[in-house]
Amino acid sequence: MAFLTPLDMRLLDEWQRDLPLVARPFAAMAQMLNETEDEVLMRLVQLRDTGTMARVGATCRPNTVGASTLAALSVPEWRIEEVAQIVGSEPGVNHSYLREDEWNIWFVATAPDADTLSAILERIAERSGLRVLNLPLQRAFNVDLGFRLDGPRHVLKLDQPADLDAIREGDRAILQTLTDGLPLVPQPFAEIGARLGMTEEEVIARIAALSEARIITRMGIIVRHRALGWRSNAMVTWKLPLDQVEAAGKALIRHPGVTLCYERRLSEGWEHPLFCMVHAKTRSEALEVIAAASVLPELAEAEPRVLFSIRCFKQTGAMLQARPVLEAAE
Repeated sequence: MAFLTPLDMRLLDEWQRDLPLVARPFAAMAQMLNETEDEVLMRLVQLRDTGTMARVGATCRPNTVGASTLAALSVPEWRIEEVAQIVGSEPGVNHSYLREDEWNIWFVATAPDADTLSAILERIAERSGLRVLNLPLQRAFNVDLGFRLDGPRHVLKLDQPADLDAIREGDRAILQTLTDGLPLVPQPFAEIGARLGMTEEEVIARIAALSEARIITRMGIIVRHRALGWRSNAMVTWKLPLDQVEAAGKALIRHPGVTLCYERRLSEGWEHPLFCMVHAKTRSEALEVIAAASVLPELAEAEPRVLFSIRCFKQTGAMLQARPVLEAAE
């Protein structure tokens, strides 16, 4: 775990959401932290450069201004490095992990539209020679990974649907900039506006509107949990009848220790529709959370499948606008 100053910890713990939507957001943060704007910006640059923080920016609700899916490959051990490079060479792949399971390389693919997303999966299948297990999102119970790093773990809030009527022309470009990360300068929204031909006020107004519409799920510091000591993270999937998924999902988000929860479409070879994430510092802590969830009345007859993360290959923001495909390393 990287060395963190007391200010670093406060930034990472208190500012994962609700970034001030003002001309000088880092100055507003600094005032609340009793620090200077320069000090806050310096620490954020350091956190980004050391890999502790992915970015300061936004996470967007899946399948609102673009298309996304969770996918997996069953890769022989001797090909893991090769196939991970093939997957990672796709700019639309923004998360890629090695997990303990027969299906061992898991990735999230994002794209501006469904056709581009399908092309990403097809290229990965062709280049790897492996079947891609495609598990699109069916229903979100909670897709907000922002949680406090210190103190007791709290239950999640039930997800609310987005208001897609709030989307305006030009919003995709703003959202792409936010998922790439705010420029770490005193007036980041003015710089974004200069890039996009908008005023600072227009950029702030659109971000506020998209947040109100729940298209932006949170705006703040996006942390890298593994770098902060949360290394025993498990994706837990549950096999149960589809008519029981809703009750089980709502029960899971009320269970402390669960950090994400959603339903995904079944596929040949995959019969577990309900997914959740457990982020923990030790394997025993994660297993305790999973064991306690397994005896919830709504999950008492469900079959859990626990996939611990072994390695993170890639973690970036979503691709909402087309980018060139990189060649995989030989």
